Amino acid sequence: MALVLVKEDGSGKVDANSYADVADGDAYFEGHLYATAWTGATADTKAAALMMATRLIDSKFQFNGSRTNASQALQWPRAECPDPDKGLVRVSALVSIGSNFVPYDSVPAAVVQATCEMARELLIVDRTAAPPGEGISSTQTSSATHDSAGGSSSQSSTSYSKEDTRPIMSRVAQAMLAKYGALIQGGSGSVRLVRV
Repeated sequence: MALVLVKEDGSGKVDANSYADVADGDAYFEGHLYATAWTGATADTKAAALMMATRLIDSKFQFNGSRTNASQALQWPRAECPDPDKGLVRVSALVSIGSNFVPYDSVPAAVVQATCEMARELLIVDRTAAPPGEGISSTQTSSATHDSAGGSSSQSSTSYSKEDTRPIMSRVAQAMLAKYGALIQGGSGSVRLVRV
């Protein structure tokens, strides 16, 4: 049985598995200079990429506010998520009403666009797997030959750098989502001990 893309429309669907559908992606990439990976893919591959991009966004980002209802499948729609692009509505010179939240029954355009952007990135390369050599800072190999025994030995050492690893979430998608939440940073699992 084929997986069917179910787009979240802001109603808090229990079976939603994507913030964007193929039509959203096609529209987004009409104005994109580097759309070849998207335009060359089949509709089924595009749908799979959008669903995976949504899973990555939901697992790597903590959005502000809270889910609109407990039964919804995805993080969006959200209640009380500040929208930095909205201002306060003035009722009078002295009274402002706080309406600077994303509507509770919608998914922001930036989330839809970030989903499309991540889908394109996933069509180019599997961002969840580390390619060979990623994270390697330096490699050192030394060999020695022993004349008396006629044998030889070699040693090799590799040092790793976490600064050289590619992030799972593309920098473009991170920038698009940053106004609504924060990237969940992976830590080492250690806790700083403070003595009193």
